[in-house]
Amino acid sequence: MSSNLLDKGYEPHDVEKRWYSFWEEERLFAASENSSQNSYSIVIPPPNVTGVLHMGHALNNTMQDILCRYKRLRGNNVLWMPGTDHAGIATQNVVEKHLAGQGTDRHQLGREKFIEAVWEWRKEYGSAIINQLKHLGASCDWDRERFTMDEGLSKAVRKVFVQLYEEGLIYRGNYIINWCHRCHTALADLEVEHEEIDGNLYYIRYPYADGKDGVVVATTRPETMLGDTAVAVNPDDERYRQTGKESVILPLMNRQLPVIKDKYVDMSFGTGALKITPAHDPNDFEIGARHDLPSIKVIGDDGMMTAEAGKFEGLDRFKCREDVVKELKKEGLLEKIEPYKHSVGHCYRCKTVVEPNLSKQWFVSAKPLAEKAIAAVKDGKTRIIPEIWENTYFDWMNNIRDWCISRQIWWGHQIPAWTCEECGEIIVAMKTPEKCSACGSNMLVQETDVLDTWFSSALWPFSTMGWPDKTPLLKKFYPTAVLVTGFDILFFLGGTHDDDGNSFYGGCSF
Repeated sequence: MSSNLLDKGYEPHDVEKRWYSFWEEERLFAASENSSQNSYSIVIPPPNVTGVLHMGHALNNTMQDILCRYKRLRGNNVLWMPGTDHAGIATQNVVEKHLAGQGTDRHQLGREKFIEAVWEWRKEYGSAIINQLKHLGASCDWDRERFTMDEGLSKAVRKVFVQLYEEGLIYRGNYIINWCHRCHTALADLEVEHEEIDGNLYYIRYPYADGKDGVVVATTRPETMLGDTAVAVNPDDERYRQTGKESVILPLMNRQLPVIKDKYVDMSFGTGALKITPAHDPNDFEIGARHDLPSIKVIGDDGMMTAEAGKFEGLDRFKCREDVVKELKKEGLLEKIEPYKHSVGHCYRCKTVVEPNLSKQWFVSAKPLAEKAIAAVKDGKTRIIPEIWENTYFDWMNNIRDWCISRQIWWGHQIPAWTCEECGEIIVAMKTPEKCSACGSNMLVQETDVLDTWFSSALWPFSTMGWPDKTPLLKKFYPTAVLVTGFDILFFLGGTHDDDGNSFYGGCSF
């Protein structure tokens, strides 16, 4: 019997493997910066190196593959740039769990050895994603595979950080951040997942200083009242028309608080009176800044109550809530408790309830950058398809808040800032400084925090092509032609510019 008979069933594994190997050997997916053909380029939205691809990735990359193959058939010089993201918090969590299984942790290893362990882990497991893409048949230019922690990409990250700092667009200061007590790091707004939960609304009476009835406020977090520095009402609220000069006494702490008037207060919520805790609520922080209120931090970075919480010091934040409610009942200051369903932020990685906390962090002043990103869409330089998502994009960009970019972990791009131990001067530089630019001391300590993963991801479309160097690849293929992604990525688009004033947009063109 002839050995050339067809198999009874089609076996795609053998056929696909043979042909994909042929495509790779012949470098049929290679782009050329020297070609005279019209250029077409896509940079793959870099998947996190922590795990494997899912169906969403399969759909996304299939769409990109269709576009790239179609353009090649049309005679274009096509670059489909592949790569992966170092995924700071996620990867550190995975490696820490791996180390725990071996009976050790990052603190026993120390920073340098821990980073080596992460690189080893990435070397061993990071190739899984690339192999999956090849199994999908993705026609990427594999000779150009990049990683967000590559040396060249790290250079781009440092260049942008230094440039934005020198322009006053990056600063270090006290601000309300989302704090995860489990991961022990700050989180960007978009790293917080909000979940509807059944909670309570607690109505608490703050007596007037002269002994009269007082003002009743409603809150979902009574433990934070220990850090209150004011009570606010809306100036248009008829119920409080005569209120404003009186002071109230903070229950349990016996601290006198001013009653202030601010347009932010929602007259329809609760009683229309709002307790102001600048150290534990972003909106209260803004109100506090407007009225020059002090900030008192009563919940520490470990989730335990601080010395500022008085007799509640050392309690877990949720145990403190229970005890505060008991004390308020005992003193006759808890008017009522109502069931209340509300949205509570959780860490996207470990699902711990996030605590808004006052902290000294590094921030990007987002509004000036958002203006460039808004203009790019309005002027048609960047198209969002379908257009119905433009309003979502504009709403986010017009109401954007400063972006906390520092993370209290070890895996990532360490912030290029040094503090002089002699005079306190902060030095931000491309190269490690040898001495303080202010006093000449060599007692310099580098910032231990690393940058938010999205800081490097935002630069991906051009850092992968050699920027800040003016490479032939960058000249040929940037700006890119299209970004295929989910609508949620609209919130991550931003802009910066190079030394020549050319605008760079992390979101490419749609």
